[in-house]
Amino acid sequence: MGTGGIAAGGADVMDVFKKRLKEKGIQSEVKKHCSMHKVGCRGLCARDVLVDVIRYDVKTTYQFIKSDMVERIVEEHIVRGTPVAEWLVPEDYHHFHDKQVKVVLADCGMVDPEDIESYFGAGGYEALRKVLSGLTPEETIDVIKRSGLRGRGGAGFPTGLKWELTRKAAGNPKYVICNADEGDPGAFMDRSVIEGNPHAVIEGMIIAAHAIGSDHGYVYIRAEYPLAVERLRKALQQARHHNLLGENIIGTAMDFDIKVKLGAGAFVCGESTALMYSIEGKRGMPRVTPPRSTEAGLWKLPTCLNNVETLANVPSIIRNGAEWYASFGTEKSKGTKVFALTGKIKNSGLIEVPMGIPLRQIVYDIGGGIENDKAFKAVQMGGPSGGCIPVEHLDVPVDFESLTALGAMVGSGGLVVMDEDSCMVDVAKYFLHFTQSESCGKCTPCRIGTKRLLEILERITAGDGREGDIDLLLDLSADIKVSSLCGLGQSAPNPIITTIRYFREEFEAHVTGKKCPAKVCRKLLAYSIYEERCKGCGACVRVCPAGAITGEKKKPHVINPEICIKCGSCVEACKFKAIGRE
Repeated sequence: MGTGGIAAGGADVMDVFKKRLKEKGIQSEVKKHCSMHKVGCRGLCARDVLVDVIRYDVKTTYQFIKSDMVERIVEEHIVRGTPVAEWLVPEDYHHFHDKQVKVVLADCGMVDPEDIESYFGAGGYEALRKVLSGLTPEETIDVIKRSGLRGRGGAGFPTGLKWELTRKAAGNPKYVICNADEGDPGAFMDRSVIEGNPHAVIEGMIIAAHAIGSDHGYVYIRAEYPLAVERLRKALQQARHHNLLGENIIGTAMDFDIKVKLGAGAFVCGESTALMYSIEGKRGMPRVTPPRSTEAGLWKLPTCLNNVETLANVPSIIRNGAEWYASFGTEKSKGTKVFALTGKIKNSGLIEVPMGIPLRQIVYDIGGGIENDKAFKAVQMGGPSGGCIPVEHLDVPVDFESLTALGAMVGSGGLVVMDEDSCMVDVAKYFLHFTQSESCGKCTPCRIGTKRLLEILERITAGDGREGDIDLLLDLSADIKVSSLCGLGQSAPNPIITTIRYFREEFEAHVTGKKCPAKVCRKLLAYSIYEERCKGCGACVRVCPAGAITGEKKKPHVINPEICIKCGSCVEACKFKAIGRE
């Protein structure tokens, strides 16, 4: 019952289950013998709606369930004890999960996000009790520092060090902020964590507040996440009811509460200073640093800002110990990382893997390989601020240092897979269009520079590329990176730099040959009919919106290139593969 599951029909499926169980007389015994609850994202979003039936401690999972399939599951499996074999998940579903290491996602898809008792049953708030009953703020910070946890929002700054800097900074009150303003195209990690296990984030925030000496907290979350917002607010109410928020938390001297601040969807508000201005009621635009937010953040007071995934790691680290968490990952990149695996991949969904895992294992062992078994071409990591990694680097370890060396970045966790049919010039244009439209306009390099970059890319993909355009893109990108005010502008050219670095021949084909090798850029395509294959059936004539195809019945037809709008409808309509696109 996460957003993806609900979009696939999860709410209808659950309603029908309730009705059928009631009709069978099972519903009346729910509290004694049968329980039914909703869970957040299970990870393998491509198989929604997923349903677990646990009967006598044996769990069976179904995939692609629709409401009209429920009655048979109830009758045959729940009542008679015989699973409906043809609807069960195949073995690759279990491989998808078995090859991951779950810390943040350990309870997502297991606990009921709307029931704090379910979180208690999974060990929830034990870490908070451990901290408040036996660890000083300095000892708490030391645990996080020794764990090696680094910020999962993109920059990778050591979390324990950030907490320590905020604690030592002069000024009170101090603030804890959770950045849930997830804006990268194709990213849904933070949304899914809050939808699936909001109490883990809340518990992490309370522990952070204890460490830095704060009694005020904010969750900055975009309003476009209505389900996450609803479950977060419900979780906050439940935490207050159990004296886990508010005054004298669980009988101690600690006071701390959390407010929810809705963002309006501006990508730039993912930047820390712009986010804080937005909370203050000002326009979300970044400011010059230093001073850093740990010294002068929200209302110019010491502020510790961590993203959703970073905070959700904290309870597990406190419960299991710094050494346990540091055992995952690499020497400099400890722990695990959550990724939103999307694009031309068979198993799209939410995954969590140890830092340092080879990219090939993510794409093929967990992701199941490329859709339609096409060739892998590249992966875009880190969203519009990241870069493309080509096939020759498919075995790169996924960690902060290795990806940065290739011109990419871990980022917040977006991972978009591209196949042989992807045009890398078009990919660069797509991400540049996003960052250019999301520029706040405060600084000239970002406001004007990204506009000029986009204009050049649009010219190239329209067949009007000029000699020197590729080098001009690189020169302008370098200037924007070093002179922009904030991380949005400083990283906006990354997709251009990496696509030219690894796919320069595609740019040259567009500029000098006026061709798109991947056959994506419409204005660079030419359509023609193979005379020896054409049967003169007229199917292409009937679908052509421009009237560009002519010919007699049962005789080869022709396309008038002066009229053709290159929409591709004729190619889709032809059963004889008689129309070429070059």
